[in-house]
Amino acid sequence: MLTCRPISPLQPIDWDKCYASLEVDRTVKEVDWAKPGSKAGMNTLHLFISVRLKFFNSDRNNPNRQALSNLSPWFHFGQLSVQRAILEVQKYRSKYKESVDSFVEEAVVRRELADNYCYYNKNYDKVEGAYDWAKNTLKDHAKDKRTHLYSLEQLESGKTHDPLWNAAQLQMVHEGKMHGFLRMYWAKKILEWTSSPEEGLRFAIYLNDRFELDGRDPNGYVGCMWSICGIHDQGWAERAVFGKIRYMNYQGCKRKFDVAEFERRYHPKKFPA
Repeated sequence: MLTCRPISPLQPIDWDKCYASLEVDRTVKEVDWAKPGSKAGMNTLHLFISVRLKFFNSDRNNPNRQALSNLSPWFHFGQLSVQRAILEVQKYRSKYKESVDSFVEEAVVRRELADNYCYYNKNYDKVEGAYDWAKNTLKDHAKDKRTHLYSLEQLESGKTHDPLWNAAQLQMVHEGKMHGFLRMYWAKKILEWTSSPEEGLRFAIYLNDRFELDGRDPNGYVGCMWSICGIHDQGWAERAVFGKIRYMNYQGCKRKFDVAEFERRYHPKKFPA
């Protein structure tokens, strides 16, 4: 004969206690443009397809244009799968072939490269994880004179001599997502303005992981490693500090997009401390 134990009444959940137990840096404020959950992720995907996909191939490197998918936060937290996004985007390949192909290349090829690099390289977040040519060239130029040196606190508050860099940092701090093209410029300048490649990489990863909604992610680590240590890149013309690492500068950005427009949008006066 089977007997059943009486079910004890459910105890109410102390949500305040649950929230208090979270190890969260509450000095980093919530953003209002990205709502959590799969439904919000799908809404962002459909908005991307209907409004921005047509511009993705031509304008994704222009921080002043609304062309990116902005899906990385939902990908990072597992609230939207990359596969689902690709299946939906590919439905429009006959209409926007170049944009669809570019999106798939970023979402599959580059993401897989990042995942594999972090999985198989135990030094994925250290200079030691770079290729030999990159480690050698960074070592050869480690003692080169820097035109500027900034502390982590100065970088975090966006107080450098470069208004474009400051604007990109403010975008990341206040919106939780820096434009993808500027992430490259941002990280390379950190290499240029810190005392060593090791310090530069450490600062870049710290800031990325603290403020980016998609931080603590293989794409973020590889993005910093690409910018500072030449991962998935090749050697370029040798110069001070960078050695053979690919170089980016302010004038080069001005040739690609309206830098002044971006600087106005994220001017420090609009974001009081």
